[in-house]
Amino acid sequence: MPTGFCRTSLLRPPNEAAVKAVLQRVTQARVSVGGEIVGEIGIGYLVFLGVAIDDTDADLDYIVNKIIGLRLFPGAGEGKKDFDADIKTVGGGILLVSQFTLLGDCRKGRRPNWSQAAPAVQAEPVYRAAAERFRAAGLRVQEGTFGAMMSVELVNDGPVTLILDSRERQRSDVKEIV
Repeated sequence: MPTGFCRTSLLRPPNEAAVKAVLQRVTQARVSVGGEIVGEIGIGYLVFLGVAIDDTDADLDYIVNKIIGLRLFPGAGEGKKDFDADIKTVGGGILLVSQFTLLGDCRKGRRPNWSQAAPAVQAEPVYRAAAERFRAAGLRVQEGTFGAMMSVELVNDGPVTLILDSRERQRSDVKEIV
């Protein structure tokens, strides 16, 4: 990786932000605020969600639908494959944590630039909408506290960690797998 670059700056052209999510397959995860647990799941996904200033409903739909449809769990039965079942099939939960730092641009200097991250008044409704869309799909959802300083604990299963970027769907060289 070139010196002075964050991983997020390599995922998109300059000044083109997007809904970003870091998804981790977990056997358990919890988030605490001030020493009190505010959200906790067993098997499922810990999802860190970052919202950009110019995100659209289509960006959020893409991220939510991609997370729901990804087959990241082992299948059941004889001859099972490691990545054969989705979160609904295994009865997993989602622990959703807001994280504007996913939109940090580290290309210049030693301090990230947050100019592409949506302000809280804009990002919180998008975060809430993501939680509601996961629930509407029949998933159990726990949440962190938006805007709070949180402590997150997890047991990453695999480990399996993916970075999702809603603008990646628009690149001509990226194919959607159904």
